[in-house]
Amino acid sequence: MAVPVFNQVSSPTRNFVCLLEETAARFPEKPALVCPDETLSYNVLHERAAGFARELAERGVRSGDRVALVLPNHWSFAAAMLGTWKLGATAVPLSPLLKSEERDAVLADVAPALVVEGVAARPGQWNTAPEGAAPAHFGYSSGSTGRPKGAVFSHAALTFANHSWADMMAVVPEDVVLSVLPLPHSFGLNGSLLAPLLRGATVVLPGGFAPDKVLEAMTDRRVTLFLGVATMFRRLLGAPEFAGADLSSLRLAVSGAAPCPWELASEWRRRAGHRILRGYGMTELFRPISYLASEPEDRPECIGRAVPGVDVRVVADESAATGEGDTGELWIRTPAALQGYWNDPAPVLEEGWFRTGDLARISAGGFVEITGRLRERILRGGYSVFPQEVEAVLVEHPDVAEAAVVGVPHPELGEEVAAFVVVKPGVRPETNTLAAYCADRLARFKYPRHIRFVSELPKGATGKVMKVELVRGWRAGEGEGEEP
Repeated sequence: MAVPVFNQVSSPTRNFVCLLEETAARFPEKPALVCPDETLSYNVLHERAAGFARELAERGVRSGDRVALVLPNHWSFAAAMLGTWKLGATAVPLSPLLKSEERDAVLADVAPALVVEGVAARPGQWNTAPEGAAPAHFGYSSGSTGRPKGAVFSHAALTFANHSWADMMAVVPEDVVLSVLPLPHSFGLNGSLLAPLLRGATVVLPGGFAPDKVLEAMTDRRVTLFLGVATMFRRLLGAPEFAGADLSSLRLAVSGAAPCPWELASEWRRRAGHRILRGYGMTELFRPISYLASEPEDRPECIGRAVPGVDVRVVADESAATGEGDTGELWIRTPAALQGYWNDPAPVLEEGWFRTGDLARISAGGFVEITGRLRERILRGGYSVFPQEVEAVLVEHPDVAEAAVVGVPHPELGEEVAAFVVVKPGVRPETNTLAAYCADRLARFKYPRHIRFVSELPKGATGKVMKVELVRGWRAGEGEGEEP
């Protein structure tokens, strides 16, 4: 294993939680979090975070250690994140949806001092570490090699990102934000939790996404700001309760994670009466491109412009930026970029620029249009799925000789996971058995819903599987094949 190189940042910056404490001091009795079981004021939230910091210290965790947080969308998640930072430790939030094998792989990579799966409602006092000498947090997603990769972020990156998020959405203390996105993921963590708390807004955490409950919460809680992925907006529009819901308090919706089609954004605006703010980001970069709440312009084909403080360009080869309107790989330079990947000494930034792997073109006004992808990441309902990870599980099955996984179009999710499988001689392929095998070993958003058995995989002269041929064949056959 490579030597970790991010135990300390070269220039310690102010601990991000200090900014949240300043907000709490301005609004001590104001509701910070509204959960199904109770409502926490800003004062109570930070008291519980301080109590959690003390508990960590009592259990031997020290400043600079890594703490894995496997917690649901609840006040306990927020208190644990804040408490970890108060101690000066690094938070590693992990989705409770991960299967045991997936979680074990991440924990083996990060080697946390403690794994937290529950938080007691224990108030306390704690002297917050004023400087963020250690990284603020790791954002984990399976990398393109199938190995878990922890994107390492400093407190400075977190600070820039959340000021940017708050400015982009024009968050004010009077806002009520409905948070149904998974909090371990960057969109949910920053957009629907930390940025609102930074500005003194109230965050409603209903505990999950169910269209009827979300619409009820929007009405009852007088929600002003809702963040979701395209799938959520489609399900809300299709819910029987939508027509009777009172959405008059909503001033803005925000989409992220997966692209939000223009026709969906248009239907939402027509029926809900307000705009969906579209944008672009990823685990490694916190919303560097977006439309802004303060600017009314929308372009159907574009995802927005670089937010203030961020630079973008498209590059057609290794050295030359293309001209206006030309297509190339999208490169982004932002203060909110990751420092690198944990346990991976390879540099990820080139003179501050991050290569996204997405193909794009930029208009004269700076608007960015994504035209395709160089990398194989599948965006399924806002979740990133990397084919290599799914393929690794498939080929572990004793009946499978080869497997290739691609993303295929889906009307609601954007993309669905499809597997092309070659079985060993003499084996009778069984779709349901293979699908169940994957479902037992992968998070539910990762395992393939479509499995097509083929006699061989198309390969080029070098032996590499030609996945573009698989996708083309899928589209030509209109998804024919077995579906578990």
